[in-house]
Amino acid sequence: MIGNIHKKLPIVTEDPVALSSRIIDSGETDESTNRVTQNLTEVADGISIVESFSHIITFQTADGLVCFDSSGSFTGTRALDSLRAWSTERINSLVYTHGHIDHVGGSAAMAADATDRGYAAPEVVGHVAVHPRLDRYEETNGWNLAINRRQFGGISRTAGLSLPSEDQFVPPGTLRPTTTYRQTHDLTVGGTTFELRHDRGETDDHTWAWIPEHNAICAGDLVLWVFPNCGNPQKVQRYPKDWAAALRKMQALNAEWLFGAHGLPVHGKARVHLVLDDLASALESLVVRTLEMMNAGESLDAILHEVTLPDEVLTKPWMMPIYDEPEFVVRNIWRLYGGWWDQNPSHLKPSTNAELGAEIAALAGGANALVARARDLADTGDFRLACHLIEFAASAEPESRDVHGARAEIYQARRNNEFSLMSKGIFAAAANESKAFIEGPDQPTRR
Repeated sequence: MIGNIHKKLPIVTEDPVALSSRIIDSGETDESTNRVTQNLTEVADGISIVESFSHIITFQTADGLVCFDSSGSFTGTRALDSLRAWSTERINSLVYTHGHIDHVGGSAAMAADATDRGYAAPEVVGHVAVHPRLDRYEETNGWNLAINRRQFGGISRTAGLSLPSEDQFVPPGTLRPTTTYRQTHDLTVGGTTFELRHDRGETDDHTWAWIPEHNAICAGDLVLWVFPNCGNPQKVQRYPKDWAAALRKMQALNAEWLFGAHGLPVHGKARVHLVLDDLASALESLVVRTLEMMNAGESLDAILHEVTLPDEVLTKPWMMPIYDEPEFVVRNIWRLYGGWWDQNPSHLKPSTNAELGAEIAALAGGANALVARARDLADTGDFRLACHLIEFAASAEPESRDVHGARAEIYQARRNNEFSLMSKGIFAAAANESKAFIEGPDQPTRR
């Protein structure tokens, strides 16, 4: 069943609250729940959402607007246009739920808008760790650009978006927080109080907010309408236990509204409770079971192939692993509590991939034998083993066009068979790497 959930779902323009309620009540959907329409919906008196990448959640107050996140540089201007069609009031405060570029990159458009309208620039509020995050992004600029191309290249084309600048990961003009806090901060604007709280989850700089006047929670990326992005193989450490604890704190508030930074708004106390409980329970289960096996002395290999979640959890529309997936979360739990060594002694100080590939190829009777076996395994659907073998072949004969042809076919087939964006992006990048080798003289260096 899980293998079929990656099918592309249509994006519709139904009211997001009505769509969310219908999906949660039925437990089923045949429509996209993560929409990048750039449309604004006033979901309640004085509260709006622009469905973008990521969303802008806005509250009207007696002293201007309070916005949660600014979307990214590649969507921020259009999202802001939609916001301005709803209200031309000053943006008094911009709250960063965290420092990911798709949440802060649109801030330059907000700053320019303030100048054009003769307003003071918005006060930018975020956790104290947002600053070092943006510093780190600048220090690892090339690395992050490469990650983005692998992770979002396909989805950006599908959504009709363009990726950020090819040479600068942090968009020019991105605003830095002017007000920071460590654990809690009460932001009061025009008589409305936004109780900001810090908890680690997808990031170490995450802010979520309780707005008692509206009985509402702004959860940022702690609620995504997909399986929690808590295991991304190309990004820094995530914190699944802390994430679950934050969701439990939200659950205790008995909120009427739940606004995530992606996906649909959730309305109604029972629905909010259900979504938060499902997300928290899934993360808690992975943490508990992984730690049990670690404490029993099991290897990472054993844990990865044992600890998972049942289909009835992963097929819920707000739980589907179409971005991240449980297997990657297990790896992050291991990394958080156990370091990088996987308990295989040969992996502690390994030989080079080229040396290992050459030896395996020699034992198998040559790289062509590995290619043939890899093709057979791929044909039967055993892509895990097929990819091991084709990598041995490519490491043994890195200049072989025949090997790269098979490698491109196998990884493309595996990409088409996967359902999470993380897996699709990495396997597609491997296929494209070999295709580029075959097609032109300017051949990329294999990592």
